[in-house]
Order: sequence, then C-alpha cells, then structure tokens
Amino acid sequence: MSTISSIRASTIALASVGAITTGIIAYAVYFDHKRRTDPEFRKALKRESRKEARAAKEEAEAHGAQQKEAIKNAVDEAREEGFPTNTEDKETYFMNEVGRGEALCQDGSDQIEAALCFYKALKVYPAPGDLMSIYDKTVPKPVLDILAEMIASDPSFPVGPGASRGPSSESGIDG
Repeated sequence: MSTISSIRASTIALASVGAITTGIIAYAVYFDHKRRTDPEFRKALKRESRKEARAAKEEAEAHGAQQKEAIKNAVDEAREEGFPTNTEDKETYFMNEVGRGEALCQDGSDQIEAALCFYKALKVYPAPGDLMSIYDKTVPKPVLDILAEMIASDPSFPVGPGASRGPSSESGIDG
C-alpha cells in the first residue's frame, strides 16, 4: 500500500510540475504573440520603457546633485578646519592624509572621503601640479574625478600656470 501511495505522490508531483511549466510556456507564447501583433500593446511597452528610462535618468541626476553638494560641503569643512602652517606639521599632515586616502581607495567604501584626503594633502604640498601628475598615475579614476571637482569648487586653490610652485615658496615639503 505504501508503494502505491508513493507512486501516486510522485505522479501527482510530476503532473503538477508539468502543468506549471506548460502554463509558463503558454504565457510566454501569448506575451510574444501579443507583443508582435498588437500595436497598442507595443506602444504601451514603449511608453513603459521610456517612463523607466526617464525615472532612471532623473534618479541619476538627483544622485549627481547630491554628490556635488556632498563634495562642496566636504571642501568647505576642510577649509574651515584649516591646514597646518609649519613645515614639520605639513609633512606629517601630508603623509597621514595620503595614507588615509590610499587606504580608503583600497577598501572602496567612501570615494568622497578618499578624494578629500588627497585634496587635503594637495593643499599642503608645495608643488600641487607635480602631485597631481602623481595622482593621475596612482589614484583610481572615480576618486580622481571627485578630487577634480573638489579642486574646482575651491576658489582659493592655486590652479593655472604658477600652480606647480604652490601658494608660496616656503610652503614646507621638499619635492
């Protein structure tokens, strides 16, 4: 009797799986036929696709705006904290910030914070143009892009032909 019930159970399970599979295949065939032949259905699918694309684009723009605001706030906070003024403090500060930035780049957790570390190191380095050349070769591109935005948002940052000499000749670290 147990053999008969186990055969019936397996037959029922097999029949159920077969019915579900047949239903899924039938729906796929129906959907494909409807997609190919019904112009209203195709239009509705296109509208839905455009709506999703528009929503994704708006979300990306909002994320970009939030990131720019976070970058601006990070730069403002760094400027408010200030930077060291004597040579030894600048050297220590530079090494600490570069080390923190490299560690954050390695774990990839917070790109804005990593870029901020490199930005702070750049602010105390006597030849920012030379350091940027090094960053170009060593820092990951997403972090480098954020760093470029930080530099652009800081009006006090020396950018241009004389930038490689730094803000003054006595800024501290020997290059």
